[in-house]
Amino acid sequence: MISNRDLLTNPFTREEIESARDVVQRLLEPTPQISWPLLSERIGCEVFVKHENHLPTGAFKVRGGVFLLNYLSTLSGLNGLVLATRGNHGQSIAYAGRSAGMSVNIVVPKDNNKDKNRAMRALGANLIVRGDDFNEAMDFAIQHAHKPGLLFVPSYHPLLVQGVATYAYELLTSVPNLQTVYVPIGLGSGIAGMITVRDALKLDTEIVGVVAKNANTYRLSFDAGKAISTDSASTLADGLAVRKPDSEALAYIIRGAARIIEVSELDLNQAIRTIFLDTHNVSEGAGAASLAGLMKEKDRQMGKRVSIILSGGNIDTSTLMSALSPST
Repeated sequence: MISNRDLLTNPFTREEIESARDVVQRLLEPTPQISWPLLSERIGCEVFVKHENHLPTGAFKVRGGVFLLNYLSTLSGLNGLVLATRGNHGQSIAYAGRSAGMSVNIVVPKDNNKDKNRAMRALGANLIVRGDDFNEAMDFAIQHAHKPGLLFVPSYHPLLVQGVATYAYELLTSVPNLQTVYVPIGLGSGIAGMITVRDALKLDTEIVGVVAKNANTYRLSFDAGKAISTDSASTLADGLAVRKPDSEALAYIIRGAARIIEVSELDLNQAIRTIFLDTHNVSEGAGAASLAGLMKEKDRQMGKRVSIILSGGNIDTSTLMSALSPST
């Protein structure tokens, strides 16, 4: 078992976040937060892009992986890790596991992004294909982890949040007076990290979660104040393709986020295209969701100072080409 912590009753302190930063920065350089003039002009406010797509795995999750593996390296009798992923969590743990000399077994659903599968194998992971979606892959991973010496690593865990929170610390200490930050929500570690840093720094920055309309379990659950699952989660933003919310993440998000908004597949394609046109960066669907959310609330943010989290750039060629086509 990985030691747990209730963030609602025992949130991370600034000192704990800075301690995680020191661990993470042994392997990872801080990422930039850039206000691109074309993007700010398009939206009508000062927009800072937090470029987590610049990390070695192309996504923010690697921060949590590095911090978690630093902790797991102190445990005895551990022969390997098991996890389920759509890609970024898997690349994160595979990257950190390779650095720590730890065996990593990754379960992905049948339709998973082939480029992300190749990237995880290249990092030395043993890839297992099971299930029709993320939640079915996770069920298999939990069963597989019952073998002696293996440990299941969830996509959401307080230690992962502590590591991931370092991106939010970099942003909120580098860009003062941010009024709103838009954060994509997969299983919840990214937005939880932003909430915990905002609170630790005693800021009043508004945090808005963004989900895909076709994978809106967290929006439904947030509005209802309780977990609501969906029958499917089919979206080009595979990092957001979750049918069931994590109960701990949901409780923390309900307490700390201002609202959660939905964006359509058309909105996501438009945001991917806009990021490319205005910043010459490539974004995956989940990474572009925050901009899609800001564009949806453009009138609300006029003239303000805001940030979007470009959480990842791991998009396959066909999806990128489709998004860059003006017809989408």
